[in-house]
Amino acid sequence: MTNPPILAIIGGSGLYAMPGLTDIEEHDLTTPFGKPSDPVVVGTLAGQRVAFLARHGRGHRYTPTEVNYRANIYALKMLGARRIVSVSACGSLKEEFAPGHIVIPDQLFDFTKSRERSFFGNGLVAHVGVAEPFCPQLSPLTYEAVKATGAVAHNGGSFITIEGPRFSTKAESGVYRAWGLHIIGMTASPEAFLAREAEMCYACMAHVTDYDVWHHSEEPVTVEMVIRTLNANTAYAQKAIVNLVERLAEEQAPCPCENALADAIITARDKIPAETKERLKLLTGKYLE
Repeated sequence: MTNPPILAIIGGSGLYAMPGLTDIEEHDLTTPFGKPSDPVVVGTLAGQRVAFLARHGRGHRYTPTEVNYRANIYALKMLGARRIVSVSACGSLKEEFAPGHIVIPDQLFDFTKSRERSFFGNGLVAHVGVAEPFCPQLSPLTYEAVKATGAVAHNGGSFITIEGPRFSTKAESGVYRAWGLHIIGMTASPEAFLAREAEMCYACMAHVTDYDVWHHSEEPVTVEMVIRTLNANTAYAQKAIVNLVERLAEEQAPCPCENALADAIITARDKIPAETKERLKLLTGKYLE
């Protein structure tokens, strides 16, 4: 795009109806990994172009496992986005992370089992570093943007991604707590890892909707509970996005995420199949040409 989005938001379709979003256009894209969950909506917000993608499709058509995470990240890369903020629901595994609070996690535990986790393969191998899975530059900016809305925000926390679509058993929830994890959800993995492979900054705005099923004095999580809390938090999410866009409009220092593949590709260049090289040109072209 001639005017690429300064920020991409992956979340619920309710975020599209943001006050102040103008000059809206939709991009129905096809990637080498298939179609993304929905057309990408791009509009102007606070004077900047911003992209929105409904992770589960408008109307919530895809389970967490069915989401085409590779196509979603690739499509945003095609539009020239360099930064992604995931707006998602999560359950709390800690008493102090109460429903209605917003967490900006700094660590991620992938406990999924049935998802495509990488763009690489088919003759091209890359081992990307994800010791710090969330962007160390974008995450603090996201935290400050949320905090400025007046919401109760937590800076940091370990996020476990389970397969879903079912919720946890009490035994599982107890184990995750014993592991020292803070919040639980179904979509952060492999989304964060694919964003790193695509050399895109990625942060998560996780909205606590419930206490999972471990809390003895609270009702176990239900769909109604999740939706009710998310709807109540929509205004906070919208204000935080505006705040973040305004901050990003200021000049930002270069981020290591943008060169995550510099030392990651291990395959001998003359052994990479031409078809694979072409398929991943958007991601690896600057290293292989």
